Amino acid sequence: MHYKNSYIGSIFLLIVLFVFPQQMHGQTVNTGTMVITKGTEVSTLFNFENKTSGDLINDGSFYIYSNWHNDGLVSFTPEIGSGLTLFQGRYGKQRITGSMPSEFYDILLDNPAQQPAFELSGDIMIWGRAEFNNGIIDGNDFGGLVSFQSEASHRKVGDHSFVDGPVYKEGNENFIYPIGDQEIFRMASIAKGGEISDGYTAQYFLQNSNAQHPHLNKEVIIDLIDDAEYWVVDRTVGNSDIVLTLSWDERTTPSELLVDKTGQELHIVRWDDGSQMWVDEGGVSNEEQRIVTTAVSGFGVFTLAKVLVEDTPEENLIVYNGLSPNGDGRNDFFYIKGIELYPDNTVEIYNRWGVKVFETKGYDNQTSRFDGYSHGRATFNSNEMLPVGTYFYIIKYKDGNSMRDLSGYLYINQ
Repeated sequence: MHYKNSYIGSIFLLIVLFVFPQQMHGQTVNTGTMVITKGTEVSTLFNFENKTSGDLINDGSFYIYSNWHNDGLVSFTPEIGSGLTLFQGRYGKQRITGSMPSEFYDILLDNPAQQPAFELSGDIMIWGRAEFNNGIIDGNDFGGLVSFQSEASHRKVGDHSFVDGPVYKEGNENFIYPIGDQEIFRMASIAKGGEISDGYTAQYFLQNSNAQHPHLNKEVIIDLIDDAEYWVVDRTVGNSDIVLTLSWDERTTPSELLVDKTGQELHIVRWDDGSQMWVDEGGVSNEEQRIVTTAVSGFGVFTLAKVLVEDTPEENLIVYNGLSPNGDGRNDFFYIKGIELYPDNTVEIYNRWGVKVFETKGYDNQTSRFDGYSHGRATFNSNEMLPVGTYFYIIKYKDGNSMRDLSGYLYINQ
């Protein structure tokens, strides 16, 4: 094991490592307290094992070139807010195991071995950022879980590096799940504004859902269900609802679903355990981004489907989805004609990544309206002009004794 400007708080650890190396059988073992201070580096060429009595605090950089096993405490100093663990496989696949979760601030995954390069049977928790440089994490076959804590993020996800298995996200911010299957990245994203303690788990499966959830059991308006793939999105903690976005990909999504047909739309559908059938959750498609977005009414198994629709515009409600807030008196705000007839309403607007940029109650085109700025109960750059682009809106309003909703795309131009 190599140390560079490092501080190790357990003398016993040094004795075990250097006096009895042959008894270790190629392992680096921590049985005491091991602290990697900020700005220092530690690396191990051997399998690393943190025993039940071991405490590993990483505020610096820890390079792992072989397998990882944790039965003790692995964490970082919250007040410092640093610590990078680099899984850089040089000798084939890497196993990440252990009876206790490993808490990492930042983590780098970089293993060029035959995929999946990481076999995950232990649990890992990420508090900062995960960089998916190279290597697929297989938690599906080995039973491990990847968790992103509140405000944790990731980058560089693609077909070469993602999580094949369940991913848990805690917090009340929007999140794109880095999930896929069979070396194909197929994200799902959620937009929400609930409690910071809320938690949702998602996983993607490149397989037909018909065996467990028969496609013949469906609402009559559902015409054709995706028979090649599905997602599982569950609310693990909390009571908040979400806006769900799923994508389509010509490599996995059946071509019949991507053909334009009069009277049909591509929607998100969900298997309802109560009624034992597929139900339509609605959805608005964005051809440019190849995504479908909708506010869901439940959780569980989701996929895409062609749904029969009728062109029945609201008699008293007309949405003008063009907005050019340049002060010329034309299309300076999001105009919803007739909304004043339904004062019990809410309007939410999301950007292309599913981030909520505007939310208000009692929209009336006068004192309460969207004029291209992120304000109200917004969660993105408050009181700043939003960039040109496509946005997704959800309008919910009470009509008599029933609640109704409309959704679609809004275009902001200069």
